[in-house]
Formats: sequence, C-alpha cells, structure tokens
Amino acid sequence: MIGILNRLMEQIEQQLETDIEFEELLAGSGITVYHVRRMFSSLAGMPLSEYVRRRRMTVAAADLISGQDLLGLAVRYGYGSAEAFGRAFRAVHGAGPSDVRRDGGPLRSQTILRFSLTVEGSVPMDARIIERPEFQLVGHAIRVPLIHQGANPHIQAHISSLPMSEHGRLKELNNTEPSGLLQVSADVDADYREGSELTYLHGVAVLDAPAPEDLDVIKVPAGTWAVFEMSGPYPEALQQVWASTATQWFPSNPWQLREGPSIVAVLDRSADFSTATCELWLPVDRG
Repeated sequence: MIGILNRLMEQIEQQLETDIEFEELLAGSGITVYHVRRMFSSLAGMPLSEYVRRRRMTVAAADLISGQDLLGLAVRYGYGSAEAFGRAFRAVHGAGPSDVRRDGGPLRSQTILRFSLTVEGSVPMDARIIERPEFQLVGHAIRVPLIHQGANPHIQAHISSLPMSEHGRLKELNNTEPSGLLQVSADVDADYREGSELTYLHGVAVLDAPAPEDLDVIKVPAGTWAVFEMSGPYPEALQQVWASTATQWFPSNPWQLREGPSIVAVLDRSADFSTATCELWLPVDRG
C-alpha cells in the first residue's frame, strides 16, 4: 500500500496539467480507488482531490510570478475561466493572483508527499476476518456532518431524542452479529472530508426477518468484514483504532476497504459512557 501511494504521488506530478483519472493510474495495482482515497485521507489528513489542487496551485504560483498570463494558466491547469482559477488560487495561498504577482507572495506551498511505514513498538493489532451473509441494519437514521475528533453532538442529540423504551425495542429485534445496539455510518465520502455528510443509523443487525415499517433500513450485501475490538476512554480509544487501521493494519495486510457501512458495536460501557468496550466492523475485500 505504501509503495502504491508513493507511485501515485509520482504519477500525479506528471499529470498536474491534465485531467487526472485515478482509475487509470491505479489500473493493474489490485487496489481500488475507493480504498486509496480512504487511506490517503487518513494518512495525509486531507482528501486526495485537495492534495492535487494544492500541488497544482503550488506549481501555478511559480508560473504566475514568472509572468505567464492568467487565462493561459487557467486553461493549462484545467479551469474554465480566469475567475475560477483565481478562486482556487486564493483558497490555497490566501491571496489572489494579482497580489502574488505584485508582491511575490504570500505563498503556501504544498510539498510533494512521500509515505513511509514507521515501526513503532511491538504491540500486535488483533482483528477477526469473518464472512457474513446478507443482512439488514434496522433503526433510526439521520444525516449528520462527519467530525474526526471528539463526540459528534449531532449524533448525541439524535440518540438522546429516542425514548428509553425504543432502545429496548431495537435490542429485541437483533438476531445476528454484530450484536447489540449499533452505531452505523453509511454513505461516507470516500475522501473522508471533515464536515461532509453521512448517514448515521442507531439500530441493530437483523437477519431474515421483516423490519417494522416505522424504522429505517440499510441493506448490507454478503461479504467479508474485518473486526477490531478496543477498550478504553470513549470515543477517543475508538478513534485511535480507526486511525491505526490506516497507519498500521491495512498497510501490513492483504485486505482493502470496500464500499459499505462501517459499524461500531458497543459490547460494554460505563454508566456515563466515558469508557467502553467496542467492536469496529469494516467491510473489506482481499487485495
């Protein structure tokens, strides 16, 4: 995975002035664009599309200062007008093209990224790989913004709005793994951009049983899952496991993320939910 990302960075540099088709660049690698986008975002802290934009504007700034005309630069870097190019330029550098041409800056350069695998400690990261038949996730769904760190207040408000009796009703519907009440994230942006919207469902897994008409349903096709267990402060320990799957587990194993919901099963928790034991279920395919 690390080698594939570094080759992709080299290919991007060669195509900054053309439309970049990631499917073509990754053809023959055995890795899907979806998986690469998710891994890149987790490792680099920005979407892959944002990295390309920053690199283009970094190179364009040198062309601009050297005296090349604005419209010509816009066309070269794939923008339909000088105004569109100027907006993208300002978003990256914090100053418009005319300001930079006059003053020589300010410029915010995006360096070419290089990925490496760092060996840290010798604590193994345990996972279960299991096959699951088609099942349903049944519960109460809402659209919420993605938040990388800390508790998501939108999700907290959604769960708090449900009466206690509804939690018990959902538990009675559960008849398959993952067990218990689940935190489901679906329709997640492949670049994992903070603030992008996702579907959050508070519910349970149901196998071969009709769902009540008043509940939302996410159908999950048959497939392979990687399951990681964690215990500790909540949600910090869970978010650390999320990060570790990208930095440690996926680069070291022949599996890649596939499209589908990610699921958190809460196995045990303190009364105030400050600590918990959870399972993180991620849909995967063999790379």
